[in-house]
Amino acid sequence: MTKDTTHQTEAKHTIKPKDDTQNKMVSGSAWMTAGSMTSRLLGALYIIPWMAWMGNSQTADAANALFQIGYTPYAFFLSLATAGVPSAISKQVSYYNALGEYEISKNIYKKGLQIMAISGLVSSILLFVLAPFFAAGSPSASVADSTAVIRSLTPALLFIPLMSVTRGFIQGHNTMAPSAISQIIEQIARVSFMLVTVYLVRVVWGGSVVLAVAMSTFAAFIGALFASGYLGMKLKKQQTALRYTKEESANAIEISTNQLLKSIIKTAIPFIIIATGIILFQFVDQFTYQPIMERVSTMDGLEIQRTYGISQANAHKLIMIIISFGTAMAITSVPLVSDLIAKNDMKGVRRQFSTSVQLLFFLMFPAATGMAVLAGPLYTVFYGYNEFGTTITQVSAYMSIFLAGYALFGNSLQAANKTRPAIYALLIGLVTKIVLQYPFLAMFSTYGMLYTNMIGFGVTGFLMLRIMHKTIHFNIAYLVNRIILIAILSGIMGGATLLVREAMNLVISPERRLGAMITIIAVAVVGVATYVYLAVKTRLADRLIGTKAQSIRNKLHIK
Repeated sequence: MTKDTTHQTEAKHTIKPKDDTQNKMVSGSAWMTAGSMTSRLLGALYIIPWMAWMGNSQTADAANALFQIGYTPYAFFLSLATAGVPSAISKQVSYYNALGEYEISKNIYKKGLQIMAISGLVSSILLFVLAPFFAAGSPSASVADSTAVIRSLTPALLFIPLMSVTRGFIQGHNTMAPSAISQIIEQIARVSFMLVTVYLVRVVWGGSVVLAVAMSTFAAFIGALFASGYLGMKLKKQQTALRYTKEESANAIEISTNQLLKSIIKTAIPFIIIATGIILFQFVDQFTYQPIMERVSTMDGLEIQRTYGISQANAHKLIMIIISFGTAMAITSVPLVSDLIAKNDMKGVRRQFSTSVQLLFFLMFPAATGMAVLAGPLYTVFYGYNEFGTTITQVSAYMSIFLAGYALFGNSLQAANKTRPAIYALLIGLVTKIVLQYPFLAMFSTYGMLYTNMIGFGVTGFLMLRIMHKTIHFNIAYLVNRIILIAILSGIMGGATLLVREAMNLVISPERRLGAMITIIAVAVVGVATYVYLAVKTRLADRLIGTKAQSIRNKLHIK
């Protein structure tokens, strides 16, 4: 064995300990789900005091709609600046670490920081300059107000891209905990700043709604500062490629600076396009909802803004909690698939993809079903009782399955180096939504936006699955049978929770926050207990989470 080979082997075992890929998937997904879900939950919970301090229900709904109007273009430019980078850096670092090329991994991180500094600056300038254009095309009562809110987000665009590079670098070592914890820290700092400033502006000083919303959106910058500080500390302590000298690297591959830059950009661009998919669908809604509804309905401008806010802001915040499952699976699967491809282990790729899809639906089906059953109490707790909000949340809950599936399938295709077909699939789905938008809004009013999202992402997801099947030839019959079993178990759980909810409604008013909270707790306990029992009893959990399922079975005394 040569000296380089020895170093390569030793370093590989130090950075990537021998572990079963499925256990890595479960562990990594658990961390990313916990981080993302906690972050989303905090991002939804803050709305209770936030809307109460804003004013009456109509003022609060308008403020939330204004918040969402600002966040959609910001999220788009943030995706352009950063969305592809964590996954692209993660994919490349994982690939070169698998080959023992730690020096290349270090250079990827350094060049990534340089690229992100430039993209962050360009994106923030573009958002500031184009803010009036985005505001004019939004369902807002005031272009000036929307412009001010959008521009308050530009400082965050300068800073977050740099943070995303560090997250991607750490994820490339199949270590998801720091990224997950940094998300929680970011959200705690952001929400704390939001609530303090809104309370001061609206309650203490009696300031304007626009100023309160602008301070709330500026909070994204504050959250990024705290998260970056944490990631910087972890990077100093973490065992990564940065800890290895040039002599400890395999040094069998030579890549110039220009090649490295081209490689990062080439890898990142498809990830950026796929990551902006959901935002592109939201842009279609933001720019078409008002003009179409003015033609096909009798709503006035304020009613259009209010219904848009309920659908795209209120309900969307709730479903993003469970969509965390999909994004967690997607983020976790990228370095794992890339690692397997670097080793030319196609059997492992097939197993990894099949496991990822099963885990996604194993979590998403019961979560979406449970949210649909609890849509009324959930909406009441967060926003106050509203029949329209309840039904919108129910439809959105099922829509979340399509969005989460898209996130996983798109990232998996890119990890398998099938970027161009993935982009074509997205574009076909987007065109499908655009074509159906007018007739569906005319027929189904606000719900039409959600139905076109389901159909558009459904088309994209189907095409992506077909492409993946042609690429790696996974066992589609086996996968379909598993998904059917998961759907049946979720349906049984849904029936049990529906009975509990109706029983609770007989004795507790679902229109009051306290009663709604009690109902949520009771239904959630029954739902989780039912689903866990069924998953363990049918041995489905054993096939997906391995030995952890046996531990649960022993504790619950289930044979």
